Order: sequence, then C-alpha cells, then structure tokens
Amino acid sequence: MEKLARDAQSLFGIHLTGRQIIALMTYERELLAWNEKFNLTAIRDLEGIRTKHFLDSFSCVLAWKANPPARLIDVGTGAGFPGLPLKILYPSMQVTLVESVGKKVKFCQHIIEKLGIEGVDVVKARAEELGQMKQYREQYDWGVARAVARLRVLCEYLLPLIKVGGSMLAQKGESGPAEAHAAESAMKLLGGRVRQIMPVHLPGVAEDRFLVLADKVAATPHQYPRRPGIPAKEPL
Repeated sequence: MEKLARDAQSLFGIHLTGRQIIALMTYERELLAWNEKFNLTAIRDLEGIRTKHFLDSFSCVLAWKANPPARLIDVGTGAGFPGLPLKILYPSMQVTLVESVGKKVKFCQHIIEKLGIEGVDVVKARAEELGQMKQYREQYDWGVARAVARLRVLCEYLLPLIKVGGSMLAQKGESGPAEAHAAESAMKLLGGRVRQIMPVHLPGVAEDRFLVLADKVAATPHQYPRRPGIPAKEPL
C-alpha cells in the first residue's frame, strides 16, 4: 500500500489519508475473496488490483484536477471501477454506479455497506434505460466509463445522462485516439464535443492508456438513447 500511496502522489497529486488507505485495503481484500467465488474481474493479484484498478481509477483526477464532480455517474462499473475508488477519494461526491450484471451489483452493495459509505446509489439497469428516465437524464456533472464499449457506442450511453455544461470521461486503451476521431459525428448528434485526449502512464503497465474527455455543449435529442442493445448493434 505504501507504493500505491507514493504512486498516487507522484502521478496524480493525490494524498491518501490513513482512513482512505484502510478503506482501499478492505476493498482489495473483499474483491479477492469474492473473485474466488464469482469471477468479478480478471485481475486477481494484489499488485494488479492496486495498479490496474485503484491507480487506473485515480487517473480520472487528471480530467477535473481541483474541481471534482458534485454528481458522478459510472456506467458499466463492474466491481465498482472507477466510481468507488473516486468516492473514497472524494467522500462528499454523490455517485451513481450502473451495472446490469447481478453478482457485480451485489458486490458493489456489499463494499458500500462494509465501508459504511453514504451518497452512493447502485442501479441494476442498462444505461439506455436510465438515459430515458427523468431522474437520471441530464442530471450529472460527469459521466465516466471504463472498458465498456467503443466510443461511438459509449457516447450514446453517457451523454444523455450528463447535464449541459458537464463532461464525459472515457477510460481507453491504445485505441483511444482513433475511437475519439471516429466518434466525432455521433458526439455532435448527441450534444457532445471532444475536448481532449490525455495519455496516462501507469507503473509497470506497458500498453498505452488514454482519457478521452468530451464536453456536453447542447441537450441530447429526446430520441436518444435508443432501446437497449440498439446502440451496440447500430452505432451512430
């Protein structure tokens, strides 16, 4: 954990408190235990969890620097990444975790209870459903997603949930810049505009990583998102 704390400080300017480190240690311990039974994530060793889950989640801080979101929605959160590590960093942030797989939803609820975290909703649903519901549509300062779908598809999941003036953050691998270029017209249609593509370097990870940032500059037309499954089958 000392190395994680050092890396968080040197890479992203994050100072982890003792309480936050204890929370992360509980998180990784529970993840390892649940993984043996439920196959929540392919990463099964402590070092991998700390680098490829925790540090990778922390890299989102590069997008908003000193202005963290008041309300954040994490679509396709899986075992809680990046939303829960970000909530541990920013206790006052209101977070909505969206996940359609029951065992992953249960794990997120378990961790929230175990850590005594308040201000997190876990919703078992598809993003396309939430995007058409009044209580979620255009309600969030930031929408984030990691390893969920190609950007042309992902922007139809995320942009309808983000308020005008808010931002979208997609955590991407080496295909990030090419996907951002391919998604420009879809973004425009949905009220978004690519702002920046930021490279991210994680210690000991060879493959390139990128944060693709887009601003929500106009309201999303009411017909989007389309029905569940359609954005993936017929990307804009």
